[in-house]
Amino acid sequence: MPKPFEDAVKVQPDKIPLNIIYEDDDLLVLNKPAGMVVHPGVGVYRRTLVNALAYYFQDLPVMEGNPENRPGLVHRIDKDTSGLMVVAKSEFAMFSLAKQFHDHTIHRRYHAIIWGEMEEEEGTIENYIGRHQRFRKKMTVVEDGEGKLAITHWRVLERLYYVSYMELHLETGRTHQIRVHMSNLGHPLFNDERYGGNRIMKGTVFSKYKSFVDNCFEILPRQALHAKEIGFVHPRTGEHMKFDSELPMPMQDCLARWRTYVTDRKQKLTLDQE
Repeated sequence: MPKPFEDAVKVQPDKIPLNIIYEDDDLLVLNKPAGMVVHPGVGVYRRTLVNALAYYFQDLPVMEGNPENRPGLVHRIDKDTSGLMVVAKSEFAMFSLAKQFHDHTIHRRYHAIIWGEMEEEEGTIENYIGRHQRFRKKMTVVEDGEGKLAITHWRVLERLYYVSYMELHLETGRTHQIRVHMSNLGHPLFNDERYGGNRIMKGTVFSKYKSFVDNCFEILPRQALHAKEIGFVHPRTGEHMKFDSELPMPMQDCLARWRTYVTDRKQKLTLDQE
């Protein structure tokens, strides 16, 4: 059960604007920008989402047994991933939302750009994810019994020669789940430094192509992953709620450049055949 508000360990408030798209007495839904750490941790004590929430309002609930001081949080997304998060404002909402996440009934849909093309149009990845034994900041696919079950459903939205625009639905929510699953398949997220996507994985050897990809990396200087949709049952009303957010402009601009690249390639092929 959640601790009473007065027992919650306080965090330092930071005046940081929040992009709140919905709020009531029990919860709020916000759009987290890329580059913002969700909660304080080793080496990061200020300017996190939790610090911003502490400034926005007081007395967020903390789940019992939570030593890292994450008031209001029932889930998180990576620092360099953008997109939607739900935050509990009451103990009642905290308990309900935490149970929905535990039961895997929360709707979470992500959009991503990956290297390469999947063979099929859609599919499901099901395996186990655990901490990498050598590189402790990374997660990896492990044997049954060595990690937690991770299930990702995916669908190809657009094929762009050497990259693909993807939709991914999380059935479970493991640390770095999408990033690990795509990397394990040989299709890491575009510009995902930790999992090998920040170098050219597919394409030509021409310097013009390298310059094009480097320019895309500059436009989108982080992994191409956005938490686009979130849905849940409202803890108090029982209403099924669903929220959607636009892709951030860096991802839109990156996709636009790849679409132009594909168009130019097709036109060149047509001219060569005439």
